[in-house]
Parts: sequence; structure tokens; C-alpha cells
Amino acid sequence: MEIPRLDVEYTARLCFACSQENPIGLKLKPVHDGEKVIAEFTAGKFHQGWNDVVHGGILYTLLDEVTAYAMLCHGIEFGVTAKSEIKFKQVAPINEPIQASAWVTKLTKRLVETKGVLTLKDNTVLVDGDFLFYVWRQSKKTILWDMDGVIADSYSFHFAAWQETFAKRGIKFTKEDFTKLFGTRNDFIIGSIMGRELSEGDVKIMVQEKEENFRRKAKGSIKPFPGGVRLLNAIKKGNFKLGLVSSAPKENIDLVLSELNLEGIFDCIVFGQEASESKPGPQIYLLAAKKLEVTPNDCVVIEDSPLGVKAAKTAGMKCLAIANTHPRQKLEEADKVVDSLEKVDLITLLTRI
Repeated sequence: MEIPRLDVEYTARLCFACSQENPIGLKLKPVHDGEKVIAEFTAGKFHQGWNDVVHGGILYTLLDEVTAYAMLCHGIEFGVTAKSEIKFKQVAPINEPIQASAWVTKLTKRLVETKGVLTLKDNTVLVDGDFLFYVWRQSKKTILWDMDGVIADSYSFHFAAWQETFAKRGIKFTKEDFTKLFGTRNDFIIGSIMGRELSEGDVKIMVQEKEENFRRKAKGSIKPFPGGVRLLNAIKKGNFKLGLVSSAPKENIDLVLSELNLEGIFDCIVFGQEASESKPGPQIYLLAAKKLEVTPNDCVVIEDSPLGVKAAKTAGMKCLAIANTHPRQKLEEADKVVDSLEKVDLITLLTRI
């Protein structure tokens, strides 16, 4: 079989199975549940073979599509179906929901083996099949995560720590002040609130005091935001590169990752003091891309703050914003905004941002 030329850009914009733009297509919306790919389809009268029975070619298409997405979720950006063995076990009626599910059974550098099955709501198996794909192109997709406000629900601990630190100096620090600056580097916050130049030594003292306050308050109390750990594990299992990019100091990052049992999950960690500028400057994200040996175009950033979103977009990266700490309207510069990572699966992250 001749593999498509590598110098040609192929897209699935009008894919019969999954495109939402194809007026006669199936319009499948596969999702990844952390283990397998699932899609649901209800055939109508125009999908018939025999009267009231779904055409076998439609059933094959459902399986071929979800097995291809299963391959995608294991880091293969593009593959070509080499062989398939389908077993039709029951008649598939029209006007009844059919669930298609698929998972990878074997993965090598050149080949991917997958398993797929179609069932009715009562788990009656209609069709199952085994597929073999040639690997055409490995994915370079890289996911860069902010930490506070995205993975860790740490807002209240940071706010209380800053309030103490500023109150000691006779300065009122409001929730509005903090919300506007949350996610930026400590020296940026201090400069924005103090409104005057401080010596490097004074800034260092304030930063140390604030972070000691934060770690004391947060230790034993940090909780993850819903959906984050699940998505991290799915990305890791799929062999995609993962980076943590946080304005926080290294000590805070170590504490949070330990509290949430996430040590070792990231391929790269970049913390605030490694960059010469704070968010909304892009340098911290560009540094992460450089460390991971990918281009900005390969990266999707997950952020929760307007300044973080601006940093990602200025770096030339795609950005998914989570409305955990800011309202959706403040995050509109992002490519996609969701209310919670519970609503985001691996396929959404890879193809719909």
C-alpha cells in the first residue's frame, strides 16, 4: 500500500464520520474517558440497508473512526488503516442509539493495533473488530499547565498570605487586587500594589515572608480542582509531553505536587524566577517550549487568569482557559473557555482548541 506523501497537508475538515461541517456526514463527537474512546450515534432512515436495519458500511465506518481516535489518544497524530477484521453479530436497528468504543491493544514505532465494539444501550454487541494501522506521523502536541487556579485550588491560601504580608506594612490588600494579579510573579504583585520602587532586598524579604505564610496555611489542605488529575493522567498515558509552567517559586511547586501526589508526572517544570519577566510576558512559556524541544505551534496552554492567557497567546500558543478564578468574559482572549476541566477530555484538548 502506498502511504500518502509527507509533504502534503491532509485535514479531516469534511470527514464523513467526524466533521461537523459535512452536511451528509455522521457528525460523530468521540470522547476519551481516560481508558478508551467512546462515541454515540443514532442511525436514521437514510442510513438503512435492509428495511429498518443500519447499513453494514455505516457500522464499519463507526468502528474505523473510533479506533483511529484511540490511536490519536496514544500520541499518533496520523495513521493509515492497514487491515481490519470485522465480525457482525446482531442486526443493528435504526432509530436506536449505538455506542461505539475502542482502545489500543498494542503499540510499536511503526504499527498500532486497536479493538473496537458497537453495542446497544442494553450492552447487546452488534459488531466488534480488530484494526491494524500504519503509523504515519507521531504527534508533537505538548500540553503546558499553569498550577495555581488550574490544578491546585490554592486561591484562598495565597490571598490570606498576601493579606498578612501587606497588612504588616500597613497596606490594605483587597480580593479585587488579588484576583487581578493572581497567577503573576511575586515581584510583579508587590510592585503593582506598593506603587513605588523597593530595594531588591526589601522585595526579597516580602516574598519570603509571603511564601512561608502560604506554605504554612496550605500544607495538608491543598485540593485539586475537579477533572485536572484525571486529564493529566490521560495525557501522560497517551505519551504526550507535559510541562508545568508556574509563576510560583520552586518550593511551592514541590509542596503542591507532593500534596496532590503528582511528583514525576511532568517532563519539564518552569518556575517564576527562571524567567526574567512575569506573565503577561511570554518568556516563561517560550522557555518551557525550548526545554521540551518543541515549537510554540505545538503547544496548548491551560490557564485560569487573563494575564496567563495573554502570556500564552503572545507566545504564539493555543490556550484553553478554565473559569476557576475569573469569569468567562475576562478570559475571552483564549481559544476556548470552559467552566471546569471536568468538561474537557483528551480529544477535546488535541483537536478542538
